[in-house]
Formats: sequence, C-alpha cells, structure tokens
Amino acid sequence: MTTTTFALIRHGQTDWNAAARIQGATDIPLNDVGRGQAADAVAPLSSYDWDFIVSSPLSRAAETADLIGAQLRLDAARRIPGLIERDYGPAEGLSAGAELEALRFPGGFFGAETEEAVAARGIAALGDLAREHPGARIIVVAHGTLIRLCLAHALDLHIGSISNATLNLVHHHHVHTDGVTRWQLDVLNGDPVAQSV
Repeated sequence: MTTTTFALIRHGQTDWNAAARIQGATDIPLNDVGRGQAADAVAPLSSYDWDFIVSSPLSRAAETADLIGAQLRLDAARRIPGLIERDYGPAEGLSAGAELEALRFPGGFFGAETEEAVAARGIAALGDLAREHPGARIIVVAHGTLIRLCLAHALDLHIGSISNATLNLVHHHHVHTDGVTRWQLDVLNGDPVAQSV
C-alpha cells in the first residue's frame, strides 16, 4: 500500500468573502485579512514535512500558496486547473436575496457546475497527484466548495463549510494488489477528527 498525504487548504479571505458574495470561478484577489490568514496557516503546516505545494490557478489560491510556500521554503507552487472553484454561473457576485433565490433549485443553481462534476474533477486532480508522486506529502491550496465536495464524495460523509486558510489533512491510501483507493481524514478545519474514516 502507498499512502500520499494532502494538506487541503482553502485560500485566505477576499473582499467578496467578507461581503458574503458568491465567488466561484470569478478571479477575486486576497485582501489584507486573507494575506494574514495565509501567514497564520504556516504554523500548523510546519508541524509536518512537505515535499511540494500546488494550487488552483485563481489568484486568491495562487497567492495563498505562494505566501505559504515561501515561509516553508518550498519551490514555487504548480497551478492545477482541476482545482479551480465551482463555476456558479450567473449566481457569481450575488449575495443572499431575491436575485440569488430566483436562480436556486434543490441541489444547486441554474447555470452552475453540478456538485458531482466539481467533486469528480477535484478528486481526479488529487488522484493524478497521488499517482505521479506516490507517497509524497503535498500541500494543496484550493477553494472551500471544491474541498468540501471532494471530501464529502471521497469519504461518503457530510462535510460542513471549510474555513479560510485552515488545515484539512487527508490521506490517500492506494492498495496495489487490487487497485483500491481509500481516503482517511485526520484533521478538518484545524481540528483532529475523532475517528478516522
């Protein structure tokens, strides 16, 4: 069995986060609070040894990764398109209210990428990293919805909101004899998970 370890980190805060607006695939940069959160993310990460860091290509994730990577003396982060946030379509930029509600239907928003599609591409991106770098310890800086959906689908669990710049530690176990992959969650939103799944 080969175990690849991922630290899944949501980017730091943006102005749209602070205003409770849906960001999705819109490229909104970090604000100063978000840069501070990225700096704060270094301490829990420094308890482990990491091989490298990757991120979504959106600037809020890329800058968070660059700030973390510089402090941990890791090479420049590789950008992985499969880690981009869910595309919410016409809901992007909206906050709670009638306009957003008009786009909502059970399980999503009209014109948005489906949760299943987001989870599938996110898990595929992580699986590719595990295959390319078996046994590595990898920091992945991405987005709240993408991380939540990947964990929920991989672990078959309900996962709540993912906080900005907190540690989510998950292991990808690949059993070579039968090709089975199993995921194990150890830390969620900075807190140890009582029982690994």
